[in-house]
Amino acid sequence: MIKIICIFLSLLLTFGVCTPVMAQTQTLTPEEIQLGEELTNRAFAATDEGDFATAEKFWTEIIEKFPSNPAIWSNRGNSRVSQNKLEAALEDYNKAIELAPDVTDPYLNRGTALEGLGRWEEAIADYNHVLELDPKDAMAYNNRGNAEAGLGKWEQAIADYRKATEIAPNFAFSRANYALALYETGKTEEAIREMRNIVRKYPRFADMRAALTAAYWVGGNKGEAESNWVAAYGLDIRYKDMNWVQNIRRWPPSMVAALDKFLKLQ
Repeated sequence: MIKIICIFLSLLLTFGVCTPVMAQTQTLTPEEIQLGEELTNRAFAATDEGDFATAEKFWTEIIEKFPSNPAIWSNRGNSRVSQNKLEAALEDYNKAIELAPDVTDPYLNRGTALEGLGRWEEAIADYNHVLELDPKDAMAYNNRGNAEAGLGKWEQAIADYRKATEIAPNFAFSRANYALALYETGKTEEAIREMRNIVRKYPRFADMRAALTAAYWVGGNKGEAESNWVAAYGLDIRYKDMNWVQNIRRWPPSMVAALDKFLKLQ
C-alpha cells in the first residue's frame, strides 16, 4: 500500500504565481499577468476545498502559459501528491528543480513524494540538500526525521525532530513526532510528559490527544485515556481508522499497537 506522509504537514504550496520569476524568463503583458493571478487564485481555492483534481487542471493550464516558472510545476506536483499520483508528482518536482536548483521547496516536496513511495534514502538525500542550502530549515529536519523513522532509525529521527523544534519552537508537529519517537524507543515517561506539554499549549491538537489516549490506556490510566479520546475523536475522527493512523499519519509501531488496544478495549 502506498504510504503518504501526512500531506497537510509536509507539502508546501510554494511561490504562488511569482511575477518576478516569470518576468525574468519571458516578457508578459499586464493582461497575461492578470490571467495568471486569476488562474492561481482558482487553483488555490480548489486546493482549500480539497478538490485537488480541479487544482491540478488549473496548474496545468498555468504551466501551458508560463512554462518557465518553477513555482507552478512544484504546485502541480503538490496537487498530484494529494491525489496519490506520486510518480507524476516527481516529474513535476524534477522540472521545478531543473528550473530553480537553488530553491529549497521543490526538494522538500519531492522528498515527501519519495517517502510516499517508500524511497527513504532518496528522500533523505533531498532533505540533506535542503539543509545544505538552508541549515536552519526546520521542515527539512522534521521530514528527514520522518524518513529516518521509515527506516527504523529512531535515534536519528529523535535528533532531527529535536533540532526542528529548537529552530522552530512553535512547530507543533515536529514536537509531536519527537514525542512519538520517544515513546517508540521506550522513553515512555518522557514521551507522555512531552505529549502533555504539547496538549497544554495546543489543547485542540487531535494527534497528541489520541497519543495520550493510547499511552494512558496501556499504562493502566483508563480514565485519562477515555477523557483524551473524547477530545481526540471530536476533533478528528480519522484516529479511529487504524489504517490511516499507521499508513498515512505513520505513527510508530508501539503507538499504533497501543491505540489499537484502546479501540478494541483490550
